[in-house]
Amino acid sequence: MGRIAKTCLRSLLKLANSVMGIIGIAMVLYSCWMIRVWQRDSSYVDYSSTGPWFIYSFLGIGVTLGAIACLGHIAADSANGCCLSFYVVIISLLLLLEIAMTADMLLNSDWEKDLPEDPTGRLHDFEDFVKSNFDIFQWIGLMFTLAQGLSILLAVALRTLGTNQGSYYNYDTDEDYAPERLPLVNNKVQPPPQTSEGSSVKCCSHVSI
Repeated sequence: MGRIAKTCLRSLLKLANSVMGIIGIAMVLYSCWMIRVWQRDSSYVDYSSTGPWFIYSFLGIGVTLGAIACLGHIAADSANGCCLSFYVVIISLLLLLEIAMTADMLLNSDWEKDLPEDPTGRLHDFEDFVKSNFDIFQWIGLMFTLAQGLSILLAVALRTLGTNQGSYYNYDTDEDYAPERLPLVNNKVQPPPQTSEGSSVKCCSHVSI
């Protein structure tokens, strides 16, 4: 029963990681497309201004999500306590960072002024694209957040199940070796069996008397 539960938790954890991995791959592909367009169009090149920080930030976030998804798959396959704990810490920090950024955007109406100027213009294009498809991105964000929370719960449950199974196996091992230790505890001295030679000696002694 424990193996079936562990297998189900591993499959669900991999499924939740797949959501983050797909989003990370999509962000990497979109970043590569933006880099190609920025290099092809000479009107975006302005060496006196800041670099294409938005494109590289978008690319870095996508690579980070892909790396976290790979770590989750490795942790799910190995079911190692240290690996699962490290994965839970990484996901928790990422979730807290996302909550902080979302709160800053909601509370600070001028959050765009804190960002440096984007010479590529892709930040405004992406913002317009999100506004025009806000319902779709809202569902994507909700699914992404739920996948992260579910990954934390599944990783904790898998780690707990692995620890409980380890103690159960040790208990079974002790029971297996218990019957071998019982004779040492209840060691009763048994009289030696009488041989035919001993009985003949006794008979001879009676006859001689």
